Amino acid sequence: MKAIVFPARDRIEVAELPDPAAGAGEIVVKVHASGLCHTDLDVMHANYGPSAFPVVPGHEYAGEVVEIGAGVTGLKIGDRVVIDPNLECGQCAACRRGWAHLCEKLGAYGVTVNGGFAQYSSVRADRVHAIGDMPFDVAALAEPMGCVLNGLSPLAGRTIEHAAIFGTGPMGLLLGLALQVRGVAKVTMVDVDAERLNRARELGLDGAMSGSAGLEALHRACDLAVDATGVPAVAARLTGYVANGGAALFFGVCPQDARIDISPFEMFRRQLALFGTHSLNHNIPEALEMLAAIGPKVASVITHRLTLDEVANVMAGHKPPGSLKVQLAL
Repeated sequence: MKAIVFPARDRIEVAELPDPAAGAGEIVVKVHASGLCHTDLDVMHANYGPSAFPVVPGHEYAGEVVEIGAGVTGLKIGDRVVIDPNLECGQCAACRRGWAHLCEKLGAYGVTVNGGFAQYSSVRADRVHAIGDMPFDVAALAEPMGCVLNGLSPLAGRTIEHAAIFGTGPMGLLLGLALQVRGVAKVTMVDVDAERLNRARELGLDGAMSGSAGLEALHRACDLAVDATGVPAVAARLTGYVANGGAALFFGVCPQDARIDISPFEMFRRQLALFGTHSLNHNIPEALEMLAAIGPKVASVITHRLTLDEVANVMAGHKPPGSLKVQLAL
């Protein structure tokens, strides 16, 4: 089969690999859609967890079951499925609390074992979920949507009437659309890119240009402010847009060595809550439900459907102008 491979740190190639086989408890999926995430680049550069080389990247993918291994029940050839990529140990303190995404030995398809930027992928049968007639490209958004829902989980029970999301990339847009479905009256996307803000408005979200009077009007006005940029300078200003009693969510992936200043007095006096979030926690079914609730417009987050060679070229630093979610389409 043809696959994108990271043979070693900072290296990428498109190679011919042996077709995978389904071992006991496994299936083989013919990949139809696989999304590119910034995490894939972090894996290539060994900046995310225990990157393993050589490895086939890709952790956002959906496809069709073409082989079933011994002991697998409940699946049949031709089933349309999406993959839950995380592989936890099941024994550490976090796993025992149900926090698989915080496992001390967390692995994942596309990170520590071969993933979805290939024609075929062998995966554990307990890591796939049926997608019915949902298009493969939309189903491949279930992993990032799972991250979104996990990120919003600490906010359960809080009153959120106005949310501001800094960063109108694919993750920021999925956050905005999920909050919209959950009944948040006003979701304002903030960005430096006017074209991206126009796309957000087309999806029914509000928009404010960075540095504009519209952004100034959000000062201490939002029940929730989210950083979806991973830019430390943006994260440092996040609490300035949170209303008294509100919350700030650090969702974007800042560099590991980045540091920002937080005033403990402000936290105390204004009764602010700060939340961090990481990955998804086996919530793919809920993510599929959310994608269905958003409806067909969620597919507009996907701007480029490319071949393996074209995706490898993007990974090598040649990002298409105006791109949001880039996917492999097979």
